[in-house]
Amino acid sequence: MYNHLEVKLKNEVKEKIDIFRNPKNHKVLKVHKLKGRLANTYSFSVSHKIRIVFDYENKNTVNLLFVGSHDEVY
Repeated sequence: MYNHLEVKLKNEVKEKIDIFRNPKNHKVLKVHKLKGRLANTYSFSVSHKIRIVFDYENKNTVNLLFVGSHDEVY
């Protein structure tokens, strides 16, 4: 999904991931746990339309699972 994004949006995704690296920024990014078929995963917004879904491998490591529109990732 990331590969299909426009260059401008790819840059925005990279910026949000850099912000996400600091746990103090998670509240600003509105990081939240997901439910249903995506239980045990989390999400934050890149923009109004684009989301990143991830899970925690351990306390210090996350796996980015999906990047795409709300409908694509949920």
